[in-house]
Amino acid sequence: PPQHLASLAATAREEAQKSRQQLQAQRQEVLQLQEQLSRARQDGERWALALQRAQREALEREAMRGAEQARQQELIRDMKGRLLELLREKDALWQKMEGIDTPMPSPAPHNAGLCTRCRKDFRLLSRRYSCRLCQGKVCHTCSVDVGKQGRCCLLCYQQGRPQAT
Repeated sequence: PPQHLASLAATAREEAQKSRQQLQAQRQEVLQLQEQLSRARQDGERWALALQRAQREALEREAMRGAEQARQQELIRDMKGRLLELLREKDALWQKMEGIDTPMPSPAPHNAGLCTRCRKDFRLLSRRYSCRLCQGKVCHTCSVDVGKQGRCCLLCYQQGRPQAT
């Protein structure tokens, strides 16, 4: 049995060697896992810091937006107040202006396309005459030749019977 003991001792040594190798491999694996865990913790801390910074910036932007909105609302309120002042001023000026005599607009000219008496259209065959007394535009039928004075409308002729000079 000394050989048997030697073979058992050799087997035990081989198993111990394998166990040492496995232990060494497991230690290396543990070191790698610890390294990965350390990197993951560092990444987590960086992401947490980035998240805090982003939240702080978002709060600052929100505060700035709120302040800008308040300024805009104040500006709108001021503009509405100024608009009311201008409207009051316009009304006061309008009331002052009503007391001022405005020149009367000149009467609208008679339609040059129609006879002022019979409302007949002036065309190629119906000539337009100007009354020497009232300046109305009349057709041949509604006018009278009064000699050197020219023509006048029947109404002016009947009212005044202008004398030839």
